[in-house]
Amino acid sequence: MRLLSKDRSGNRTIRDRVVWQAASLLLAYPDARLPDQLDTVDELLDHIDGPAAALLGRTVAALRAREPMAAATEYVETFDMRRRNTMYLTYWTAGDTRNRGREMLAFATTYRDAGVEPPRSEAPDYLPVVLEFAATVDPDAGRRLLTEHRVPIDVLRGALADAESPYEHTIAAVCETLPSATDQEARRAQRLAQAGPPTEAVGLQPFMLTVPPKRNRGA
Repeated sequence: MRLLSKDRSGNRTIRDRVVWQAASLLLAYPDARLPDQLDTVDELLDHIDGPAAALLGRTVAALRAREPMAAATEYVETFDMRRRNTMYLTYWTAGDTRNRGREMLAFATTYRDAGVEPPRSEAPDYLPVVLEFAATVDPDAGRRLLTEHRVPIDVLRGALADAESPYEHTIAAVCETLPSATDQEARRAQRLAQAGPPTEAVGLQPFMLTVPPKRNRGA
């Protein structure tokens, strides 16, 4: 497994890829594979240190302390029942408008340009998908997607912090791998958190997508 090679050189890209892979696993729906996924995250964290590793470790500890059914219920209540907590990044940049279709197409095109097909069972702008792509396929293109959507990620982080969710630590770890938010980005994130995403102009047919979209859960 490429990501498990010891990062002795302090290479930033390798460290960030480890963080992205761990975050992708932690943000996945906690089904029967959760214990194995947490073990994998622990293995990944053995190879990095610093604030991001500590933050990811806090989410791991919180999930290990929960009963499987409680973890699954909390996940659904956190991410599927609250629009502010959505992990679909274009929801915050385009809302339910026709622009959202174009923005999701941009994600899919980035994946194809890197030689992989977008997942069939999930939207291409779904944060765990973007993180997995950045970690295992094309770290440069993946970092660009994450950086371009820093504002939605910050909105999500704030919403999870308000909810006192253990997943907030994982989003904070992802933020550690990105450039610091500018004052303009911070103000935009605050406005979005207060006002919500863009809406379609009067007279136009909106791009309709349930938020959050229905997803097939693993057994």
